Amino acid sequence: MKNVLDVLKERGYLKQIVYEEELYKLLDSEKVTFYTGYDPTADSLHVGHFVTLMAMAHMQRAGHRPIVLIGGGTAMVGDPSGRTDMRQMMSKETIAHNVECFKKQMARFIDVSDGKAIFANNADWLCDLNYIDFLRDVGACFSVNKMLTAECYKQRLEKGLTFLEFNYMLMQSYDFLHLNREYGCVLQMGGDDQWSNMLAGADLVRRKEQKVAYAATFSLLTTSEGKKMGKTAKGAVWLDAQKTSPFDFFQYWRNVEDDRVETCLKLLTFLPLDEISELCRYRDERMNVAKERLAYEVTAIVHGKEVADSVLTQVKAAFSRDADNMPTVEISSPTNIIDILVKCALCKSNGEARRLVEGGGVSVNDEKISDYSWTLPSALRDKGEFLLHKGKKVHLKVVVK
Repeated sequence: MKNVLDVLKERGYLKQIVYEEELYKLLDSEKVTFYTGYDPTADSLHVGHFVTLMAMAHMQRAGHRPIVLIGGGTAMVGDPSGRTDMRQMMSKETIAHNVECFKKQMARFIDVSDGKAIFANNADWLCDLNYIDFLRDVGACFSVNKMLTAECYKQRLEKGLTFLEFNYMLMQSYDFLHLNREYGCVLQMGGDDQWSNMLAGADLVRRKEQKVAYAATFSLLTTSEGKKMGKTAKGAVWLDAQKTSPFDFFQYWRNVEDDRVETCLKLLTFLPLDEISELCRYRDERMNVAKERLAYEVTAIVHGKEVADSVLTQVKAAFSRDADNMPTVEISSPTNIIDILVKCALCKSNGEARRLVEGGGVSVNDEKISDYSWTLPSALRDKGEFLLHKGKKVHLKVVVK
């Protein structure tokens, strides 16, 4: 079997590795326990978590044991990495709820049967620590001077860094030490924005246990302009079907930039590399086939094959104007086209809907609507349904109750 580091490299996951040669040999010779951490800052995972989840799945498929660490403890402090301000504090009840939501979603990616993986919550050990003992045992291993050179702190010093957040690196490092002692975990993996914290954790394990510890980071999923992927006009793209519908999720990936399709296929699907190369061979309208395949595969991984099949049918129906299989929205008592657009969640506000109509981006059945005071004709009211089109890519069947 190919070394999993080769697999991760070929697919474009790896960014930085501590002791790469030694880690390569270790992964070749034995089953390695590794971990990736996720702070439950919301009640759903989002696209930003997707790359690390897929990398963990590749590691597990290669025979290694993942620890999925959910940061019920570290979420009470807040990771300053990549932030220009302090994260909003969450209640313990909110964090506990988010932890359970994360667990359910992660089960789609990680096989937890027969001890193949471990789910852990760092609140189980961080919340019971004695502060003085922790400072003496762990704090003495950290140099403030060195910590202040870390990117996660440097970018915050000008605008202000709280002492609460300054503790985050120590807590994340202690996680690695605890998992090493409890489960023999020797490798931490995560996003490249966590590099400083991961180095600190590996160093703490070496200092306290006199053992080699490894760290590897993954490239962040970005647009061609270098911005993080996973944002739309409606906000974040969530993995929870209640927060981002499977149809919208599918459409997000269907509309990815042409020059990012191959990267996304490598990072976010299990398709063989030669098949991906063939799909992305042509840089013309044939790229649409690759985009549709990307959207289908990603939706199947996150929401299941049955849902992906249903969404694909809806998408094809929308573009072929097949009303029987088109995505359907029910609304009641619509007053005018502005009200219809907002009730169908195609626009966030009346102002946005008005601008869309004035810009010629709305049609009902095959009629272009240019007057924002347009109301539903009695014939359509009596029929009880109509087709609503936003631009060239969004098509809905609207049922009037």
